[in-house]
Amino acid sequence: MNIEASVIISFYNKIEVLKLVLSGFERQSQKNFEIIIADDGSDDSVLNELQHIISGSLLLIKHMWHKDKGWQKNIILNKAIVAASSEYAIFIDGDCIPHRHFIKEHLLAKEKNLVLTGRRVLLSERISEFLTVNKVRRGFLERMLLPWMILEQLFGNGQFVENAIYFKWKWIRKRINKKDRGLLGSNFSIHKVDLLAINGFDERYLSPYIGEDTDLEYRLRLTGCRFKHLKHLAIQYHYFHPRLEFNDSNYSIFNDNKQRGTAYTPFGIMKS
Repeated sequence: MNIEASVIISFYNKIEVLKLVLSGFERQSQKNFEIIIADDGSDDSVLNELQHIISGSLLLIKHMWHKDKGWQKNIILNKAIVAASSEYAIFIDGDCIPHRHFIKEHLLAKEKNLVLTGRRVLLSERISEFLTVNKVRRGFLERMLLPWMILEQLFGNGQFVENAIYFKWKWIRKRINKKDRGLLGSNFSIHKVDLLAINGFDERYLSPYIGEDTDLEYRLRLTGCRFKHLKHLAIQYHYFHPRLEFNDSNYSIFNDNKQRGTAYTPFGIMKS
């Protein structure tokens, strides 16, 4: 059986959160997919537990890992792209729990030379800590939408809670998401051939932001790739954590790529 999608999960050390994410994939309405855990150097204790989870899971899971040398997300993502069995890749972070129809919506809208990009709900610290594997499996985040939205707006520190609204009515779906929006690194999908055409992610980025989304979007647009938004369709729930810091050198790398003006990076999957 051909696998319709390779779901590439960016991961580092947060095993309890990853369990929630995998629980979200267990209840997907679209079942024909594999998961590739792109592990950016988790330690031995996490690796041991992760292998136990994989061996006992009904999901089809591959584990790509390299030693911890600091933030090298783009490097491990490139390895995951090469390892993907499917011709279509869906990218998600290891702290983002998917809605039940997350994979279905990405696959429904896929086209060659088209990048699909969704958005996410930023869960509050309180809601995040309240979650369990069983709650995710029972669809808690979807069933508790209205009271949860009200409580978060009044008392919580969650953000973009309105993104949790899922539209299933055809007449609404035809009218939303006409605006071209930017790529979100934790929620996008693309044909593998389109990623290989630009040589994947630029591996010079050694801290978060810009390198795994802004830079990628810029180079994909140079090839003529179109972008389509899946807000309110491909929904994900982001587990709370403090904001990460990034290095100012990311700007200089991005500016270098803009000066080059070429989609293909020599610092990607294939090294020149």
